[in-house]
Amino acid sequence: MNFASIAHVFGTLLVVTGSSMVFPLVCSTYYGEDDLFSIFISAIITLLLGWPLWRFFRRHNELNIKDGFFIAVFGWVLISAVSGLPFMFHGSIPSFTDAFFEMMSGYTTSGATILTDIEVVPHGLIFWRSQTHLLGGMGFLTLTVIFLPHGMGGVRIFRAESSPGQVITKEKFIPRNRDTMVWLWGIYLTLNVLETMLLCFGGMTLFDSLCHSFGTVSTSGYSPKNASIGHYNSAYFDWVIITFMFFGGMTFMLFYHMAKGEWKVIKINTEFRWYVGILLFFCGMVTWILWKQGTYANLIDSMRYGTFQIMSLLTTTGFTTADYEKWPQAAQMFLYASCFIGACAGSTTSGIKVVHYVIIWKYMMASIKKIFFQPMSVVAVRLNGRPIDRLIIDLAICYFIVNIFMVLGGGCLMVLLDDMDYVTGMSSVIATLMNIGPGFGTIGPSENYAHISAAGKWFLSWNMLVGRLEMFSALVVFFPAFWKK
Repeated sequence: MNFASIAHVFGTLLVVTGSSMVFPLVCSTYYGEDDLFSIFISAIITLLLGWPLWRFFRRHNELNIKDGFFIAVFGWVLISAVSGLPFMFHGSIPSFTDAFFEMMSGYTTSGATILTDIEVVPHGLIFWRSQTHLLGGMGFLTLTVIFLPHGMGGVRIFRAESSPGQVITKEKFIPRNRDTMVWLWGIYLTLNVLETMLLCFGGMTLFDSLCHSFGTVSTSGYSPKNASIGHYNSAYFDWVIITFMFFGGMTFMLFYHMAKGEWKVIKINTEFRWYVGILLFFCGMVTWILWKQGTYANLIDSMRYGTFQIMSLLTTTGFTTADYEKWPQAAQMFLYASCFIGACAGSTTSGIKVVHYVIIWKYMMASIKKIFFQPMSVVAVRLNGRPIDRLIIDLAICYFIVNIFMVLGGGCLMVLLDDMDYVTGMSSVIATLMNIGPGFGTIGPSENYAHISAAGKWFLSWNMLVGRLEMFSALVVFFPAFWKK
């Protein structure tokens, strides 16, 4: 591996992380709270660690795909470790394990928290906590690619951090990789600005609007309020956030084509049609159950709360407006099922992704047709009107199976590590592996992860990283062949 080039990328990561702490510094100065020094000294330490690596190894520009995988895995670990320093120096989260868990959750857009009372934490630290969502939503490494020298091999880093679904859909709409990153971040930041303006228009403070926008478009879920979005009890806020969670779950390629006026691309996009259809089905079913069981007074409220929670869990955002564990069991079952889906490949969401379900379903139907009805026929599996290779089908099936094995094996391990009930054990793995945040049992919408042991938190932190890197990039480092020349 090209360790000098890797060191340069790590240095760039640290410099970008340290420099981005200027925004929570401004926030802390404005509110005049006691977190100013802890953020300042953390920024200085991070810059001092990163600047020499960036400066002395800047002439090393060679990266291969193995280097990309190494950076994708250990880069996330590095920035999560240094990003926890402000909380440790301030004392809000004195434990390194807890601070690492909180920051890994932020950058991987999981939204799982160990803070029992968020509202007592100073504004600067809360802003930094939410800002990790903004940085991690589009992929922190994709941001770093913008600052790397031309020819550095940023495409290899992008490939290592990308979803298998992006391989399937072949998302790349601009020839140069850096220009692609600039377009993606431009679209992403525009959505954040629009949501912030709409929330402010409805009466939410600028600080809360920014924090919630960071957590919505990135489909992450950190809120500056203990009761999450339910704190406001506002239908207007709920529907604005529902809308932008939906946008966050869309393939960002589609926004580019919409800006260019190429609406035909949306019409033929198979995954987007399935995404909309799945959402309508799940939202309709939960709305009907809540209304039929009399959980809410009328159909409109049932639709509002049911739609919000399905949208939040299916897009792996994790915001809540109600304690859904008090809902009827039938509604909870649909919520639980939605945790296994995820939204579109090439979006800010995690999870298994709709495109994999599309391919597996089409392959299953084609196989049944061939076996029972037309044994001599050659039935093609099509996506966006084009046939896809068998290798792509194998990739989708493999990705689905690995996710299921990770959930089952991880659930068994969590029950052994923490002596918890099986509902919490399974749900903790699903909520972190799919980067959702809240789950069921003792990590439900009214609970958090503070009670889990240190060993359990490290395992769940690893799950968050595996889920954010879409499995294969994070798991490949365990193969001995990876470390051989």
